[in-house]
Amino acid sequence: MFTGIVEELGEITAVEQLPNAARLTVRGPVVSSDARHGDSIAVSGVCLTVVEVRGDEFTLDVVNETLQRSRLAKIATGDRVNLERATAVGARLGGHIMQGHVDGTGVFRSRDDNGLTRFALPSGLSRYIVEKGSIAVDGISLTVTSVTNDEFTVALIPTTLELTTLGRAEPGDLVNLEVDVLAKYVEKLATPHLRGAAEHNGA
Repeated sequence: MFTGIVEELGEITAVEQLPNAARLTVRGPVVSSDARHGDSIAVSGVCLTVVEVRGDEFTLDVVNETLQRSRLAKIATGDRVNLERATAVGARLGGHIMQGHVDGTGVFRSRDDNGLTRFALPSGLSRYIVEKGSIAVDGISLTVTSVTNDEFTVALIPTTLELTTLGRAEPGDLVNLEVDVLAKYVEKLATPHLRGAAEHNGA
């Protein structure tokens, strides 16, 4: 589990294409300082497993399902990524509970002088997003300021812009999105009851 508080801005130093997968090498002195084989690290919001650690670099394998769901399919050497180690039990929950299981990709649209930032939403995700609720964008825990069927906005503080990939984002850039998992569980639990009530009422 993660909380969406980015620890470090890392750099992709190598991308190796494998059959139905990719192997990434990432430079990140902070998160690699105590990383071991099998540890979980969120790379721009995607929970990945450490394969090997060498100095201030570590490698991770990305399976095809993850490549299809996230922007890691387009990652290249030299790209910057947000890094966060898995949250330790008993640590402060500075953001919100995140799994590192990306639901899809959004598109960065614009940011004004006050940090109000707009993102396009993929079809089907808007129902899980509410005003003043939480959303993970490239692994950053953010508060939603508004939402429509195809767009949401967040307000970014200068620290977030300075220390994460969003400070370098340009219109058209893809971002990884993870909605609040509680919303998805509520929907699954409630849907049969709502359907039954509709049928009972002749809808």
